[in-house]
Amino acid sequence: MTPDFVQPDLLPALPEMVMLAMTCLVLMVDLFLPQEKRGFTVLLAVVTLVMTILAILIVAPETSVSSFGGSFVLDQMAVVLKIAVCGVSILVFVYSRDYLKDNDMYKGEYYVLALFATLGMMIMISAHSFLMIYLGLELLSLSLYAMIAFNRNSISASESAMKYFVLGAMASGLLLYGISIFYGLTGTLDLNQVSATVGSQASNNPVALGFALTFIVVGLAFKLGAVPFHMWLPDVYQGSPTSVTLFIATAPKIAGFAMAIRLLVDGLGDLQLDWSQMLTVLAVASMAIGNIIAIAQTNFKRMLAYSTIAHVGFILLGILSGTANGFASAMFYTITYAITSSAAFGVLIVLNRKGFEAENISDLSGLNDANPWYAALLAIAMFSMAGLPPTVGFYAKLSVLQSVIQVDMVWLAVVAVLFSVIGLFYYLRVIKVMYFDQPLEDQTISIKPALDVKILLSANSLSLILLGLFPASLMAYCILAFS
Repeated sequence: MTPDFVQPDLLPALPEMVMLAMTCLVLMVDLFLPQEKRGFTVLLAVVTLVMTILAILIVAPETSVSSFGGSFVLDQMAVVLKIAVCGVSILVFVYSRDYLKDNDMYKGEYYVLALFATLGMMIMISAHSFLMIYLGLELLSLSLYAMIAFNRNSISASESAMKYFVLGAMASGLLLYGISIFYGLTGTLDLNQVSATVGSQASNNPVALGFALTFIVVGLAFKLGAVPFHMWLPDVYQGSPTSVTLFIATAPKIAGFAMAIRLLVDGLGDLQLDWSQMLTVLAVASMAIGNIIAIAQTNFKRMLAYSTIAHVGFILLGILSGTANGFASAMFYTITYAITSSAAFGVLIVLNRKGFEAENISDLSGLNDANPWYAALLAIAMFSMAGLPPTVGFYAKLSVLQSVIQVDMVWLAVVAVLFSVIGLFYYLRVIKVMYFDQPLEDQTISIKPALDVKILLSANSLSLILLGLFPASLMAYCILAFS
């Protein structure tokens, strides 16, 4: 007999339904708007994200709730990360508007694709089955492929999109292969049931479990941009339009962290000894390669790409510790890194103007003379990425290092500190160029952002100091997510 259909509780998925409905509305409205009224599309996209945040707050539960047969979960971690994703996406949408206008890319498709990518991230954050994680990941990836190639007149953008598509398809295939092995061993795609079954399988099928876990970790490492699966990241950062690079560098990192927690902690917690050893190698390699190669970069976007790789190494440190404090520290690090990247790329994006793409470090020469305020905002972002007090980057690094020391991996904390000291060089070089170098003869810096961009960007950068001085409130939410 066929079991009776049970209507799932749709309330936990209210934010996703609001996002989907409003995204379809944005798509339909944009079809009938003339080019001179394209600003209404931007406004509607921002309203979509605000409504989604309100929906998240409305349905936020005191304890974890699940729906759709256990494949969708809404807990404290999901609430915080979804709000972070939507908040960062609002910054991206506002910062990108003038850039898209100046580069003849001011089309509604950019915002529609970004909203679908955000929906994919929200699904990944709440996914509690292998299938749901994969669906959210593919929705995100397919949207990003199209966004990277959004400027059809740019050869470098098309090349970056093709590289990302080919390597992304390969990584998705490896992840799916690992999922299929786990399904063959456990007979289920639900992470709770996988967690309950995988412990007993450890002694029966150690080789198969090892292969499956390796494929899962490789897929995760690619999506996060960890060494040695980082080869796509610098090319994509450099080749993409700056507005797309801004998006890729921020919100998807939060979704990647959630994906790692769902897969490794919720589903494969019994294999923590095995995957923590894999993550240790990935973390050390990422911090080493990211910080050392970034020193040789002259392209600002490419430098920040290698910086991202190094920061991913720090995020992996928190996860591999295997403790609640470690997970909370990694979550705090991921959210604050996304905010910091928004500020750094936000300043870079306002430096762009029609016919001039500011993407080299030399393009920042004399920025302090031309506009001391924006030089100060970028300096704050660089100090935060470097992990210097009183910015939030210092506290984020400190909390991750403490979580590693608590599990008696002092050597790993020492390695992380050494590579962070190396990383100081290229961050301080940017500040030196802004404050002490003179602009090139044919170079003039013109910054005339809209009022809303100026206010948001200023608040974005100053929040890095505010969070550095008062990190307890955000950290409390991160700790609550794993208590």
